[in-house]
Amino acid sequence: MNFEHSAVIAAPKAKVWEFLMDVPRVSQCVPGVQDVKSLDGDSYEGILKVRVGPIALSLAGKIVMDQRDEPAGRASMTAQASDRKIGGGVQARMGMQLDDLGPQEVRLTITTDASVLGKLGEFGQPVIRKKTEQMMAEFTENVKKAVSS
Repeated sequence: MNFEHSAVIAAPKAKVWEFLMDVPRVSQCVPGVQDVKSLDGDSYEGILKVRVGPIALSLAGKIVMDQRDEPAGRASMTAQASDRKIGGGVQARMGMQLDDLGPQEVRLTITTDASVLGKLGEFGQPVIRKKTEQMMAEFTENVKKAVSS
């Protein structure tokens, strides 16, 4: 499944970039994320607790920052997580792009290519897509609040 979400953030590009590259800090903007810890310079582990339809999930996994290109405002990462109780998981490749709109305004665009595996994948794309879009909207609103304060 492919997703794209963008939002305009009223803050300088450098400030938004710095915030987004601090994975433990920015992870607090993702609804349901807990216990994000650095494993090494570009690898992190954490837990995402989320409800998809009638099912409560606890996805434990790892995120690896694959690319950081500050001058271009581009970064990419891969994520793998699984829920042992449900017997399913998620693998995703995410890209982030920051584009200047003005000295105090940037457009953040996030693209995600995700595969939902096992029993978790049986929920169906419409339910998973709706939940993902809701979470991305909450995430970008939380980032806006965090960088503007």
